[in-house]
Amino acid sequence: QVQLVESGGGSVQAGDSLRLSCAASGRTFSTYAMGWFRQAPGKEREFVAQIKWSGGTTTSYADSVKGRFTISRDNAKKMVYLQMNSLKPEDTAVYYCALATRSDYVYNYWGQGTQVTVSS
Repeated sequence: QVQLVESGGGSVQAGDSLRLSCAASGRTFSTYAMGWFRQAPGKEREFVAQIKWSGGTTTSYADSVKGRFTISRDNAKKMVYLQMNSLKPEDTAVYYCALATRSDYVYNYWGQGTQVTVSS
């Protein structure tokens, strides 16, 4: 089993920055990818960013956050981060950390989420 715990959410003004953290524990030795997703009130959960490692490290982002958000990891600490700059009110959502232990990169472990609220 894998446990994921997010932290770093909060309430900020438009244009501010936040850094979300995700701590992974348990059977993480077969991790293929970690990512961030978000869900705004009344909307479906959507992809935000992910970092994959299999022979090399690759990152990808949703178009809505490209250039503003950066995903990174610290293998030694089993942490993944999401640096969010130039936040907009439309970034308001619950942000979830996810981890894939499957070689097809399907996310099979999820955290409980952390709230990010951006006011104009």
